[in-house]
Amino acid sequence: SMTQQLLSSPAPRPRPYRICNWDRSQRKGIMAQSLADLLHQAQSALAIPGPISLVLDEDGTAVETESFFRTLGEGTVLMALSKGQTWTACKLSLSHKPPKRIDVACVTFDLYKTNPQDLGCLNVKATLYGTYSMSYDLRCYGARRLMKEALRWTLFTMQATGHVLLGTSCYMQQLL
Repeated sequence: SMTQQLLSSPAPRPRPYRICNWDRSQRKGIMAQSLADLLHQAQSALAIPGPISLVLDEDGTAVETESFFRTLGEGTVLMALSKGQTWTACKLSLSHKPPKRIDVACVTFDLYKTNPQDLGCLNVKATLYGTYSMSYDLRCYGARRLMKEALRWTLFTMQATGHVLLGTSCYMQQLL
């Protein structure tokens, strides 16, 4: 008999399941290795008198055979029903639904820095009807480089203005 026990297949290890009662007011976590074990533990954990049956909580599929029970994944939610009780779909109350928003347009501006020496970056994001969105990143890297460019353009503008004034004054002098 000892050799038969060693040669026979090892006992399946217990797997976790979640059990709830017919109105989903009680939920329990149970470890079981067979369908009969799960039925017994569910009946005692939820304190349901009489024989019970198990169905999948998500769609009401009856769990009646050991082979189907073994196909269930760990953490499957099952509902324990006693005689006369039936499975009903889970009804969501309005308080659990996210509020429906009707936004025509939403524009957000985000200022951020990627480097302490930078002036900063600006991200502009526009969303239309909560579905279509577009964004643009305006990056101002290197304050020193930006200042050099601004000074160069200022110097160029001043030079051009000076040339225009000198040319205009020479022309006005000749005209007079």
